[in-house]
Order: sequence, then structure tokens, then C-alpha cells
Amino acid sequence: MQKDLTTGKVTSVMLRFAVPMILGNLLQQLYNVADTLIVGKYLGAGPLAAVGSSFTLMVFLTSIILGLCMGSGIVFSMLFGGRDMERLKSSIFISFVLIGVVSLMINIAVLCLLSPLMSILQIPADILPETKEYLGIIFCGIMFTFLYNYFAALLRSMGNSVVPLVFLAASAIINILLDLLFVLTFHMGVGGAALATIIAQGISAAGITVYCLRRLPVIRISRRHMRFDRELTRDIIQYSSLTCIQQSIMNFGILMIQGLVNSFGVQVMAAFAAAVKIDSFAYMPVQDFGNAFSTFIAQNFGAGKTERIRTGIRSAIGTAVIFCLFISAAVVIFADKLMLIFIQPKETEIIAIGTQYLRIEGLCYCGIGCLFLLYGLYRGIGKPGISVVLTVISLGTRVLLAYILAPIPSIGLPGIWWAIPIGWFLADAAGLLYYKYNGFFTRHHS
Repeated sequence: MQKDLTTGKVTSVMLRFAVPMILGNLLQQLYNVADTLIVGKYLGAGPLAAVGSSFTLMVFLTSIILGLCMGSGIVFSMLFGGRDMERLKSSIFISFVLIGVVSLMINIAVLCLLSPLMSILQIPADILPETKEYLGIIFCGIMFTFLYNYFAALLRSMGNSVVPLVFLAASAIINILLDLLFVLTFHMGVGGAALATIIAQGISAAGITVYCLRRLPVIRISRRHMRFDRELTRDIIQYSSLTCIQQSIMNFGILMIQGLVNSFGVQVMAAFAAAVKIDSFAYMPVQDFGNAFSTFIAQNFGAGKTERIRTGIRSAIGTAVIFCLFISAAVVIFADKLMLIFIQPKETEIIAIGTQYLRIEGLCYCGIGCLFLLYGLYRGIGKPGISVVLTVISLGTRVLLAYILAPIPSIGLPGIWWAIPIGWFLADAAGLLYYKYNGFFTRHHS
């Protein structure tokens, strides 16, 4: 089921590759959304706030692993596009060892440092035990996160975005069923919701690992591939570390925003927890389209097909803008109705706060859509450092403005909400100016 992205009609090739990735990521979000939905509806605002603040920390830490896998995936894509199978096999061995060691270190570190992390996040005392219980269980599944994302990145680098979707779909269903069983039937509280999530993650990780070992000839490596080639190791470390830095900076900024939100109390925390889930679902498709675009660029860059890259850039921009305008209208119009998915109608203040957040962010989805395409472009052409710079601009602006504006009595919470899209648009401007200045893929440049 490998797919060569260097041939065929550009738009249809990108969309056929992107759609399973979009569906897969939406299903992945169901892991935490199922927790949020069941916890919010049946356990109340306190447990909901605990799960919501946990989600932010969980995403930050797993983003390190995700970034490493995505970075290695770009190297795989370039080698696959260039038909260099010997170096591809060597890169698979090197990256698996390196990322596996880092994942294990993260797993040990977070379990040992759970209490200090709670203090940094400013978790209110009344939900501290539930938050700690939830995270203590969730973080036992970090190695599952590594295995799934590593093999998913490997498959996608060779144009196979369907198989990762299949395993995620199965595990998402299992997660929801176990959520209902553990929380509603066995009354295990937030611990039950966390346990359901890691069991589901374990199933998807085991499934995709076995599939790749049995069905993917390219990973059947020989002893000659099991060595740390200096050039390959350097490339993998460079791509993986820079993509990892980009992903972790992105989520560290979100983590800092979470800390500021937490200082406003449990109701604001609950509103933010629910609204962020909706927000993530809304722009997740264009984020995954940006990742698919990155693989498309990397394969064609490895194959030296400059004209096809130019066509792909034009097509991707048009597709992303149309989607973002549509989803912006939907979120702005139905913001209050969307909050009711997670929050009981009687919680009017929580709904009002969440609605305000969604309408501000929803107006500006074209900003984040453009930014995801820029991330994908620069990763795909071997310049992940530029993606890091754009992320720093976006998140730096967001955090700085939020901490400046929120304490001003006449502004307060809306200052946090507006800081986010302002960061998006400033990063977009920087990325487009860099592209124009360097003349990438213009005819005189190529």
C-alpha cells in the first residue's frame, strides 16, 4: 500500500494521502475527548478541569516523541523519493534506537517528577489528587505513544496513510467502550478514564508494530544496516531534533497559557478545557493537511521535481483557505451549541466563557491554516530550523501578549484569547517574507 507522491495529479494525490491522516488524527483526539465528554457529563466540573489541565501537559510531553518521529519521517520520505533503499534501511534502524531511548528517558523522568509538575502548572488544591491520579496512569503509556507514532511516520513517509488510520479507528472504539465501562459501570473515576486511554493506545501500538514487521519489506534490515553511519545519524538527529523542538515549543507555549488560565479558577479551567477540544477538532484537518503536504514536498524534493513542488504549493494554499473559511463560519455561528457537547446546560457561565473563546479563535483559522502549510513546506525542503523560528514567533507573541493583557482589569480573559491569533498572523508574515526573499522554487531560482 505504498504510495509514490512524485507522480499523478497533484491535488488529488495530496488529498488522497491527506484524508486518512485527517481522519486518523481526529480519531486520536477521541482518546482524550471521550475522557472529557464522559468525565464532564457524569463526574462534574472539578474532574473535567483535572482532565483538561492534564491534557495540556500530556500533549506537551508526547509532542517531543511526535516531533522526533515526524523529523525522521521527513528523512525517510526524501530517501524513498530518491529510491535510496539501502540508506533508508539504515536510517530506520538509527532513528528507532535514538527515539526509543529518548522515549524511555521521558517515561522515567515524568513518573519521577509528577509532583513538581503539578506545582508548575498551578493546579488548584481541590482537584490536585484527581489530576495526579489521571496523569500517573496516562504517563505509563508513553512507550505506546512512541511505537505507534514511529511506525505511523514510517508508513506515511512511503505514502501509506491508510494503515495508521485502521489501527487508530479500532483503538478509538475500544477507548470509548472502556471509558463507559470503567467510569459508569465500575465507578473508577478519572483513573478509569485514564486506564481506558492507555489500554486503547497499547492496542494501536501493538497492532501497527506487528503489521510493519510482517508486511513491510523495507524494514527487514540486515546486519550491515545496523550501524550508526555518521552522515545519516547527523541528518536524523538534525531533522528529528529540530522538528521535536518545534513541536515541543508549540505545546510549551500552550502549557504556559494553561498555567495562566488556571489562575482564573475552576470554572475558567473547565471552559478552556472544553473549548480547546472543539478548537483542536476544528483546525485539526488543516494541521494534518500540512503534515501530508510536508511528505509530498519531501518525496518530490528527494526526486528533484521542482515544477511539481510549485504546483503543489499553489494547490495546497487554495485547499487550505477554502477549508478554513468554511470551518470558521461553522464555529463562530454554532459556538454556544458546540460547548453543550461537553458542558451541561445549567453551567451557563462556563458555556459563556467557552463561547467567547471559540468566536475569537474561530474568526482567525486562516491564520493557523497558513502557518501549518509553512511548517510543512520548510520541513519538506530540509529547513526545519525555519519552522522552529516561526513557532517561536507564534508562541512567543502568544505567551507575551497573554501575560501582559490578562492582568489588565478592562481586558482580562479576552486578552488571552486574542493573543493566540495575533501570534499566528505574525508568524505567517515572517514565513512568507522569508519565502519571498529566498525565491524558493521560482523559475529563476530553480
